[in-house]
Amino acid sequence: MKINLPDKLYYSIGEVAKAFDVNTSLIRYWEQEFPILRPKKNKKGNRYFTPEDIKNLKIIYHLVKEKGYTLDGARISLTTNSRISETVSMIDRLEFLKAELQKLKDSLAEPPI
Repeated sequence: MKINLPDKLYYSIGEVAKAFDVNTSLIRYWEQEFPILRPKKNKKGNRYFTPEDIKNLKIIYHLVKEKGYTLDGARISLTTNSRISETVSMIDRLEFLKAELQKLKDSLAEPPI
C-alpha cells in the first residue's frame, strides 16, 4: 500500500483519510479500537496525526483491509507479533521495487524511434 503524504510533523484527519482512501469516521473508529493510535488534539478537538501514528495506521490498514483480519485479530496480532512493523515496511519496499521494475520493463518494451 503506497501512502502519498508529504513530510510533515502533523497530519489532519482529512489528509490521513484521503491518503488511505477511507472515510474519516473509520479513522476515528480505529482510534477507539486500537490503543496504539493516539493522535494529538487541539483545544477544538481536531486530531493531528504524527508520522508514528501514520506508521501504526499502515500496520492496522494492512492487517484489516489487506489481510482480512477482524479487529480483535488485528489487535491481538499487534500485541503478540513484534515483527509486524518490519513486515509492513518490507511490503512497502517490495511494492516500490515492483513499480520501479515495471517502469523499466515498460520503457524497454517501447519501440525505438
